Amino acid sequence: MKKNTTGNIPQELGASATKRNSAHMLPVCDWLSDLPENTQLTDLIEVQFKNTRKGYFHNSAHLPLEKGVKVVVEANPGYDLGEVVLTGKLVELQIKKNKIDASRYEIRQVLRIATEEDLEHAKQAHAREHETMIKARELAKSLGLEMKIGDVEYQGDGSKAIFFYIADGRVDFRQLIKVYAETFRIRVEMKQIGARQEAGRIGGTGPCGRELCCSTWMINFSSVGTGAARLQNISPNPQKLAGMCAKLKCCLNYEVPVYEDASKAFPSRNIPLETKDATYYVFSTDPLAGTLTYSTDQHIPANLVIIPAARAHEVIAMNKRGEKPVSLEGNRMEEAEIGYQTGHGELTRFDRKKKKNHRR
Repeated sequence: MKKNTTGNIPQELGASATKRNSAHMLPVCDWLSDLPENTQLTDLIEVQFKNTRKGYFHNSAHLPLEKGVKVVVEANPGYDLGEVVLTGKLVELQIKKNKIDASRYEIRQVLRIATEEDLEHAKQAHAREHETMIKARELAKSLGLEMKIGDVEYQGDGSKAIFFYIADGRVDFRQLIKVYAETFRIRVEMKQIGARQEAGRIGGTGPCGRELCCSTWMINFSSVGTGAARLQNISPNPQKLAGMCAKLKCCLNYEVPVYEDASKAFPSRNIPLETKDATYYVFSTDPLAGTLTYSTDQHIPANLVIIPAARAHEVIAMNKRGEKPVSLEGNRMEEAEIGYQTGHGELTRFDRKKKKNHRR
Protein backbone atom coordinates (compact mmCIF):
# COMPACT_ATOMS: atom_id res chain seq x y z
CA MET A 1 0.00 0.00 0.00
CA LYS A 2 0.99 3.57 -0.51
CA LYS A 3 2.51 5.58 2.26
CA ASN A 4 0.14 7.82 4.22
CA THR A 5 0.88 11.40 3.15
CA THR A 6 -0.85 14.72 3.51
CA GLY A 7 -0.82 15.48 -0.21
CA ASN A 8 1.47 17.47 -2.44
CA ILE A 9 1.36 21.26 -2.22
CA PRO A 10 1.82 22.86 -5.68
CA GLN A 11 4.49 25.51 -5.97
CA GLU A 12 2.38 27.61 -8.32
CA LEU A 13 0.40 29.12 -5.44
CA GLY A 14 3.44 30.92 -4.05
CA ALA A 15 5.25 30.74 -0.72
CA SER A 16 2.51 32.36 1.37
CA ALA A 17 -0.26 30.14 0.05
CA THR A 18 1.94 27.06 0.35
CA LYS A 19 2.65 27.86 4.00
CA ARG A 20 -1.03 28.42 4.70
CA ASN A 21 -2.21 25.20 3.06
CA SER A 22 0.49 22.97 4.51
CA ALA A 23 -0.12 24.32 8.03
CA HIS A 24 -3.84 23.57 8.01
CA MET A 25 -4.10 20.51 5.77
CA LEU A 26 -6.49 17.86 7.04
CA PRO A 27 -4.62 14.60 6.30
CA VAL A 28 -6.63 11.84 4.67
CA CYS A 29 -5.25 8.33 4.23
CA ASP A 30 -6.58 7.04 0.91
CA TRP A 31 -5.69 3.40 1.59
CA LEU A 32 -7.65 2.17 -1.46
CA SER A 33 -5.94 4.45 -3.96
CA ASP A 34 -3.58 1.72 -5.24
CA LEU A 35 -6.46 -0.53 -6.35
CA PRO A 36 -7.09 -0.27 -10.12
CA GLU A 37 -10.87 -0.63 -9.74
CA ASN A 38 -11.16 1.99 -6.97
CA THR A 39 -12.05 4.92 -9.25
CA GLN A 40 -14.41 2.71 -11.27
CA LEU A 41 -16.68 2.09 -8.28
CA THR A 42 -17.81 5.73 -8.14
CA ASP A 43 -17.02 9.05 -9.82
CA LEU A 44 -17.24 11.00 -6.54
CA ILE A 45 -14.19 12.90 -5.30
CA GLU A 46 -13.48 14.96 -2.18
CA VAL A 47 -11.98 18.40 -2.76
CA GLN A 48 -10.42 20.61 -0.10
CA PHE A 49 -10.36 24.39 -0.36
CA LYS A 50 -8.84 26.88 2.07
CA ASN A 51 -8.06 25.40 5.49
CA THR A 52 -10.76 22.98 6.69
CA ARG A 53 -13.50 23.61 4.08
CA LYS A 54 -14.25 20.59 1.90
CA GLY A 55 -16.76 19.63 -0.76
CA TYR A 56 -17.86 16.60 -2.82
CA PHE A 57 -18.09 16.59 -6.62
CA HIS A 58 -18.80 14.27 -9.55
CA ASN A 59 -15.98 13.47 -11.97
CA SER A 60 -18.39 12.85 -14.82
CA ALA A 61 -15.72 13.57 -17.45
CA HIS A 62 -13.56 10.76 -15.97
CA LEU A 63 -10.50 12.97 -15.68
CA PRO A 64 -7.30 11.26 -14.45
CA LEU A 65 -7.52 12.61 -10.90
CA GLU A 66 -5.48 11.56 -7.91
CA LYS A 67 -4.62 12.98 -4.53
CA GLY A 68 -2.88 16.37 -4.71
CA VAL A 69 -4.20 17.41 -8.14
CA LYS A 70 -5.63 20.94 -8.42
CA VAL A 71 -9.08 20.99 -10.05
CA VAL A 72 -11.63 23.59 -11.11
CA VAL A 73 -15.14 22.77 -9.89
CA GLU A 74 -18.60 24.27 -10.28
CA ALA A 75 -19.69 26.92 -7.79
CA ASN A 76 -22.65 29.22 -7.29
CA PRO A 77 -21.96 31.41 -9.14
CA GLY A 78 -18.88 30.82 -11.33
CA TYR A 79 -16.22 28.29 -10.43
CA ASP A 80 -13.90 27.48 -7.54
CA LEU A 81 -10.44 25.94 -7.31
CA GLY A 82 -9.42 23.26 -4.83
CA GLU A 83 -7.23 20.22 -4.29
CA VAL A 84 -8.27 16.58 -4.59
CA VAL A 85 -7.77 14.78 -1.25
CA LEU A 86 -9.82 11.61 -1.72
CA THR A 87 -11.13 9.51 -4.62
CA GLY A 88 -13.10 6.32 -5.11
CA LYS A 89 -15.08 4.26 -2.63
CA LEU A 90 -13.80 6.09 0.46
CA VAL A 91 -15.58 9.27 -0.65
CA GLU A 92 -18.95 7.56 -0.21
CA LEU A 93 -17.88 6.43 3.27
CA GLN A 94 -16.83 10.00 4.11
CA ILE A 95 -20.24 11.33 3.06
CA LYS A 96 -21.93 8.70 5.23
CA LYS A 97 -19.60 9.40 8.16
CA ASN A 98 -20.24 13.17 8.00
CA LYS A 99 -24.01 12.49 7.91
CA ILE A 100 -24.55 14.51 4.73
CA ASP A 101 -28.10 14.32 3.41
CA ALA A 102 -27.83 13.58 -0.32
CA SER A 103 -31.32 14.98 -0.94
CA ARG A 104 -30.32 18.42 0.40
CA TYR A 105 -26.65 18.53 -0.56
CA GLU A 106 -26.16 19.46 -4.21
CA ILE A 107 -23.20 17.58 -5.67
CA ARG A 108 -21.76 19.62 -8.54
CA GLN A 109 -19.36 18.67 -11.32
CA VAL A 110 -15.60 18.84 -11.79
CA LEU A 111 -14.97 21.11 -14.78
CA ARG A 112 -11.28 20.52 -15.54
CA ILE A 113 -7.82 20.11 -14.13
CA ALA A 114 -6.53 23.53 -13.10
CA THR A 115 -4.33 25.35 -15.62
CA GLU A 116 -1.57 27.88 -15.00
CA GLU A 117 -4.06 30.65 -15.68
CA ASP A 118 -6.52 29.25 -13.12
CA LEU A 119 -3.80 28.99 -10.48
CA GLU A 120 -2.64 32.56 -11.09
CA HIS A 121 -6.20 33.87 -10.91
CA ALA A 122 -6.80 32.04 -7.64
CA LYS A 123 -3.52 33.35 -6.23
CA GLN A 124 -4.58 36.93 -6.93
CA ALA A 125 -7.98 36.34 -5.33
CA HIS A 126 -6.48 34.80 -2.16
CA ALA A 127 -4.03 37.70 -1.87
CA ARG A 128 -7.00 40.02 -1.19
CA GLU A 129 -8.33 38.02 1.75
CA HIS A 130 -6.36 39.58 4.60
CA GLU A 131 -7.01 43.14 3.48
CA THR A 132 -10.69 42.33 3.01
CA MET A 133 -10.93 40.81 6.49
CA ILE A 134 -9.46 43.91 8.17
CA LYS A 135 -11.82 46.21 6.26
CA ALA A 136 -14.79 43.92 6.97
CA ARG A 137 -14.14 44.10 10.70
CA GLU A 138 -14.11 47.90 10.56
CA LEU A 139 -17.41 48.01 8.65
CA ALA A 140 -19.08 45.59 11.09
CA LYS A 141 -17.90 47.67 14.03
CA SER A 142 -19.16 50.91 12.44
CA LEU A 143 -22.65 49.39 12.19
CA GLY A 144 -22.57 48.42 15.88
CA LEU A 145 -22.95 44.69 15.29
CA GLU A 146 -21.93 42.28 18.07
CA MET A 147 -19.91 39.96 15.87
CA LYS A 148 -16.33 39.22 14.88
CA ILE A 149 -15.15 38.45 11.36
CA GLY A 150 -12.78 35.54 11.93
CA ASP A 151 -11.73 34.77 8.36
CA VAL A 152 -12.47 35.57 4.72
CA GLU A 153 -12.21 33.09 1.87
CA TYR A 154 -12.40 34.18 -1.77
CA GLN A 155 -13.73 31.87 -4.43
CA GLY A 156 -11.28 30.70 -7.08
CA ASP A 157 -12.64 33.07 -9.72
CA GLY A 158 -12.73 36.03 -7.30
CA SER A 159 -16.44 36.70 -7.83
CA LYS A 160 -17.58 35.62 -4.37
CA ALA A 161 -16.25 35.66 -0.80
CA ILE A 162 -17.31 33.75 2.31
CA PHE A 163 -17.14 35.80 5.52
CA PHE A 164 -16.78 33.53 8.55
CA TYR A 165 -17.98 35.26 11.71
CA ILE A 166 -18.37 34.52 15.42
CA ALA A 167 -21.30 35.82 17.48
CA ASP A 168 -22.87 34.90 20.81
CA GLY A 169 -26.43 35.37 19.57
CA ARG A 170 -28.42 36.10 16.44
CA VAL A 171 -27.13 38.96 14.30
CA ASP A 172 -29.14 40.92 11.75
CA PHE A 173 -26.49 41.49 9.09
CA ARG A 174 -28.77 42.33 6.15
CA GLN A 175 -27.47 45.89 6.05
CA LEU A 176 -23.91 44.60 6.49
CA ILE A 177 -24.22 42.38 3.40
CA LYS A 178 -25.28 45.39 1.31
CA VAL A 179 -22.30 47.40 2.59
CA TYR A 180 -19.89 44.53 1.86
CA ALA A 181 -21.28 44.07 -1.66
CA GLU A 182 -20.93 47.78 -2.44
CA THR A 183 -17.46 48.07 -0.89
CA PHE A 184 -15.80 44.93 -2.26
CA ARG A 185 -17.86 44.52 -5.48
CA ILE A 186 -18.36 40.81 -4.90
CA ARG A 187 -21.08 38.34 -4.04
CA VAL A 188 -21.22 37.93 -0.24
CA GLU A 189 -21.95 34.81 1.83
CA MET A 190 -22.02 34.93 5.64
CA LYS A 191 -21.27 31.75 7.60
CA GLN A 192 -21.32 31.53 11.39
CA ILE A 193 -18.70 29.38 13.11
CA GLY A 194 -17.79 28.62 16.71
CA ALA A 195 -14.60 29.25 18.67
CA ARG A 196 -13.29 25.77 17.91
CA GLN A 197 -13.96 26.15 14.19
CA GLU A 198 -12.17 29.50 14.21
CA ALA A 199 -9.12 27.95 15.85
CA GLY A 200 -9.17 25.24 13.19
CA ARG A 201 -9.20 27.79 10.39
CA ILE A 202 -6.50 30.01 11.87
CA GLY A 203 -4.30 27.17 13.13
CA GLY A 204 -1.52 27.26 15.70
CA THR A 205 0.53 25.17 18.10
CA GLY A 206 -0.92 23.70 21.27
CA PRO A 207 0.76 23.43 24.68
CA CYS A 208 1.77 19.87 23.74
CA GLY A 209 4.06 21.27 21.03
CA ARG A 210 2.06 19.84 18.12
CA GLU A 211 -0.24 21.52 15.62
CA LEU A 212 -3.82 21.97 16.80
CA CYS A 213 -5.93 18.85 16.28
CA CYS A 214 -8.79 20.97 14.89
CA SER A 215 -6.53 22.32 12.12
CA THR A 216 -4.90 19.01 11.18
CA TRP A 217 -7.13 15.94 11.39
CA MET A 218 -10.35 16.64 13.32
CA ILE A 219 -13.53 16.96 11.24
CA ASN A 220 -16.37 16.87 13.76
CA PHE A 221 -16.33 18.68 17.10
CA SER A 222 -17.89 16.95 20.09
CA SER A 223 -18.80 18.69 23.34
CA VAL A 224 -16.20 18.58 26.10
CA GLY A 225 -17.21 18.76 29.77
CA THR A 226 -15.35 19.14 33.03
CA GLY A 227 -16.45 15.62 33.95
CA ALA A 228 -13.83 14.30 31.53
CA ALA A 229 -11.10 16.02 33.56
CA ARG A 230 -12.47 14.75 36.89
CA LEU A 231 -12.69 11.20 35.56
CA GLN A 232 -9.01 11.27 34.59
CA ASN A 233 -7.93 12.94 37.89
CA ILE A 234 -6.70 16.03 36.05
CA SER A 235 -6.27 19.15 38.15
CA PRO A 236 -9.29 21.46 37.57
CA ASN A 237 -7.13 24.40 36.55
CA PRO A 238 -8.94 26.51 33.90
CA GLN A 239 -5.68 27.79 32.46
CA LYS A 240 -4.39 24.27 31.89
CA LEU A 241 -7.67 22.78 30.69
CA ALA A 242 -8.41 25.52 28.14
CA GLY A 243 -7.06 25.33 24.61
CA MET A 244 -6.10 28.04 22.14
CA CYS A 245 -9.80 28.71 21.50
CA ALA A 246 -10.41 29.45 25.24
CA LYS A 247 -12.64 26.36 25.38
CA LEU A 248 -11.91 23.03 27.06
CA LYS A 249 -9.30 21.06 25.12
CA CYS A 250 -10.71 18.52 22.71
CA CYS A 251 -8.00 16.04 23.76
CA LEU A 252 -9.71 15.68 27.16
CA ASN A 253 -12.18 13.36 25.42
CA TYR A 254 -9.60 11.10 23.79
CA GLU A 255 -9.06 8.70 26.72
CA VAL A 256 -12.46 9.06 28.40
CA PRO A 257 -13.84 5.71 27.08
CA VAL A 258 -10.78 3.89 28.47
CA TYR A 259 -11.24 5.46 31.91
CA GLU A 260 -14.98 4.79 31.84
CA ASP A 261 -14.44 1.09 31.11
CA ALA A 262 -11.77 0.83 33.79
CA SER A 263 -13.93 2.66 36.36
CA LYS A 264 -16.77 0.14 36.00
CA ALA A 265 -14.88 -2.23 38.31
CA PHE A 266 -14.75 0.40 41.08
CA PRO A 267 -17.28 0.63 43.93
CA SER A 268 -19.27 3.81 44.46
CA ARG A 269 -17.32 6.75 45.86
CA ASN A 270 -20.13 7.37 48.37
CA ILE A 271 -19.61 4.05 50.18
CA PRO A 272 -17.15 4.30 53.11
CA LEU A 273 -15.14 1.33 54.37
CA GLU A 274 -15.55 0.40 58.04
CA THR A 275 -12.64 -1.18 59.90
CA LYS A 276 -12.12 -1.85 63.61
CA ASP A 277 -9.80 1.12 63.97
CA ALA A 278 -11.36 3.79 61.65
CA THR A 279 -13.73 4.66 58.84
CA TYR A 280 -12.16 5.24 55.40
CA TYR A 281 -13.48 7.45 52.60
CA VAL A 282 -12.49 7.54 48.93
CA PHE A 283 -9.83 10.19 48.40
CA SER A 284 -8.79 9.48 44.81
CA THR A 285 -8.89 6.74 42.20
CA ASP A 286 -6.49 5.43 39.57
CA PRO A 287 -8.63 3.63 36.98
CA LEU A 288 -5.70 2.48 34.83
CA ALA A 289 -3.90 0.96 37.83
CA GLY A 290 -7.16 -0.39 39.25
CA THR A 291 -6.55 1.06 42.71
CA LEU A 292 -8.35 3.39 45.11
CA THR A 293 -6.84 5.68 47.72
CA TYR A 294 -8.79 5.91 50.98
CA SER A 295 -8.49 8.55 53.72
CA THR A 296 -9.76 8.61 57.30
CA ASP A 297 -11.00 12.18 56.72
CA GLN A 298 -13.61 13.17 54.13
CA HIS A 299 -12.04 16.52 53.27
CA ILE A 300 -8.28 16.28 53.73
CA PRO A 301 -5.75 13.47 53.12
CA ALA A 302 -5.15 11.63 56.38
CA ASN A 303 -3.72 8.13 56.87
CA LEU A 304 -3.99 7.40 53.17
CA VAL A 305 -4.14 3.74 52.16
CA ILE A 306 -4.03 2.38 48.59
CA ILE A 307 -5.96 -0.82 47.91
CA PRO A 308 -7.10 -2.60 44.73
CA ALA A 309 -10.72 -2.47 43.64
CA ALA A 310 -11.21 -6.15 44.48
CA ARG A 311 -10.19 -5.53 48.11
CA ALA A 312 -12.61 -2.58 48.34
CA HIS A 313 -15.51 -4.78 47.16
CA GLU A 314 -14.47 -7.43 49.68
CA VAL A 315 -14.53 -4.97 52.60
CA ILE A 316 -17.90 -3.56 51.46
CA ALA A 317 -19.35 -7.08 51.43
CA MET A 318 -17.99 -7.69 54.96
CA ASN A 319 -19.54 -4.43 56.21
CA LYS A 320 -22.93 -5.46 54.79
CA ARG A 321 -22.70 -8.66 56.84
CA GLY A 322 -21.92 -6.60 59.95
CA GLU A 323 -18.24 -7.55 59.97
CA LYS A 324 -15.29 -5.18 60.19
CA PRO A 325 -11.75 -6.15 59.16
CA VAL A 326 -8.82 -5.24 61.38
CA SER A 327 -7.35 -3.07 58.63
CA LEU A 328 -7.63 -2.47 54.90
CA GLU A 329 -4.33 -4.30 54.43
CA GLY A 330 -3.21 -1.82 51.80
CA ASN A 331 -0.04 0.11 51.11
CA ARG A 332 0.25 3.09 53.40
CA MET A 333 1.55 6.24 51.75
CA GLU A 334 4.40 8.20 53.22
CA GLU A 335 4.18 11.94 53.80
CA ALA A 336 6.22 12.75 50.66
CA GLU A 337 3.95 10.56 48.53
CA ILE A 338 0.86 12.28 49.93
CA GLY A 339 2.22 15.66 48.88
CA TYR A 340 2.96 14.32 45.41
CA GLN A 341 -0.54 12.89 44.97
CA THR A 342 -2.31 16.02 46.13
CA GLY A 343 -0.17 18.24 43.92
CA HIS A 344 1.46 20.20 46.76
CA GLY A 345 4.68 18.71 48.09
CA GLU A 346 7.39 20.54 49.94
CA LEU A 347 8.36 23.76 48.15
CA THR A 348 11.43 24.28 50.36
CA ARG A 349 13.13 21.38 48.64
CA PHE A 350 14.21 23.83 45.94
CA ASP A 351 15.97 25.99 48.56
CA ARG A 352 18.22 23.28 49.94
CA LYS A 353 21.85 23.79 49.07
CA LYS A 354 23.91 20.94 47.78
CA LYS A 355 26.88 19.83 49.80
CA LYS A 356 30.05 21.30 48.40
CA ASN A 357 32.83 18.99 47.40
CA HIS A 358 36.04 20.27 49.04
CA ARG A 359 38.30 17.97 47.09
CA ARG A 360 41.07 19.75 45.30
